[in-house]
Amino acid sequence: MGHNGLREPLRQLAASCSLPAALEAMGERWSFLILRGSFNGLCHFEEFQSELGIARNILANRLARLVDHGILARQTCDDDRRKVEYRLTEKGFALLPTMVALRQWGERWETGMPATPVLVDARDHRRIAPVQVMSHDGRILGKHDLLWSLPENVVGETVEQAAE
Repeated sequence: MGHNGLREPLRQLAASCSLPAALEAMGERWSFLILRGSFNGLCHFEEFQSELGIARNILANRLARLVDHGILARQTCDDDRRKVEYRLTEKGFALLPTMVALRQWGERWETGMPATPVLVDARDHRRIAPVQVMSHDGRILGKHDLLWSLPENVVGETVEQAAE
């Protein structure tokens, strides 16, 4: 990223930065696999357990964490009040671009091959484009196009808007 003399105060941000907070909410690989399962329609404890091959105690812990963080909602089933479903919340659905970006990164840098099944556009069944960092006007930005700015120096925003 571009350097304009301003760097993130990393030590100060350790407790309040959104990146560690997001990682704390998600936990580790099992949480991501549960989330992927949710995006693929899994919603019952037994489905997650059998599809992912995760130990029941770990699954219960990760589901509880995802519910506590508002990523999944725990609700009783309409057809059988004794059964519980775990459904993605709006906050959970908002993780879709992150999940896709991580999958694409893993395909490129870790496994070196496309994952199966392939994620495609439902309309035309073509492979989706790589997730990109975009400017406010739709331009794709590279690492040399980015820099850190204090909220009061962001064009077109008030400090109050930046905090929202």
